[in-house]
Amino acid sequence: MAEKAWYKGWFNSPYYHKLYFERDEKEAEIFITKLIDHLTPAAGSSMLDVACGKGRHSKTLASFGFDVTGIDISTDSIAFAKQFEQENLHFFVHDMRLPAWGNYFDYAFNFFTSFGYFKTRREHDDAIRTITKSIRPGGKFVIDYLNVHFAEEHLIHNEVKEVDGTTYTIHRWDDETHFYKKITVADASLKEPMEYTEKVAKFSLGDFTDMLSFQGMQVQEVFGDYQFASYDVRKTPRLILIAQKGRGKKGDKEKRIYSDGRTTDALT
Repeated sequence: MAEKAWYKGWFNSPYYHKLYFERDEKEAEIFITKLIDHLTPAAGSSMLDVACGKGRHSKTLASFGFDVTGIDISTDSIAFAKQFEQENLHFFVHDMRLPAWGNYFDYAFNFFTSFGYFKTRREHDDAIRTITKSIRPGGKFVIDYLNVHFAEEHLIHNEVKEVDGTTYTIHRWDDETHFYKKITVADASLKEPMEYTEKVAKFSLGDFTDMLSFQGMQVQEVFGDYQFASYDVRKTPRLILIAQKGRGKKGDKEKRIYSDGRTTDALT
């Protein structure tokens, strides 16, 4: 039997949302507000929130009057998010690796390191292709990822968090290609502790530039934190990229040189 992807169980767990999201709604709202002020989208712009979770970012975007669609692989998260649907806010269960809309959205967003979870580079290329194809020519894609180099130097190997009576024992490590986080959940409602191990790929600025440019996207701006400080490879915790889709036709490319050294097209 094939091994079940770690995120399918963890993302549907209520403990995942308690650990990461329930105490930083205000921070998320402040970041989205700053981002919209920076991007200055036209009134009524259509937006895609990729890996939207329970819809916290989507709701904020919709509150500005934009037409927002949120997608996520977690059926439980989308079931929860659907209670907030309205005329300009919609949610769907969808795997970002699979084809979806074409040349439809003015903006696409991927927040809070909601990328890098798949087993192969091809799967990540597929996800980037799905997202970029959903954007209209001239549209923009914003991805908010961890800064690999900063994370390597500031990795906290062991940590214990108490959230609403639940204890999360966290152990972190990394290798050449991934970061790992083993989370042990202890709660009075559980007969025995539950364990989940997150795995996130070490994608650098160069990797994202490769993946995006191959899909006709050009990186325009790079920021290093949620206050929009300039990106510094060693000093800033985030890698926030803003890329724009070309308006002309992208010529065929016979070769592509990847940051990991490959020269073959991962999508063939």
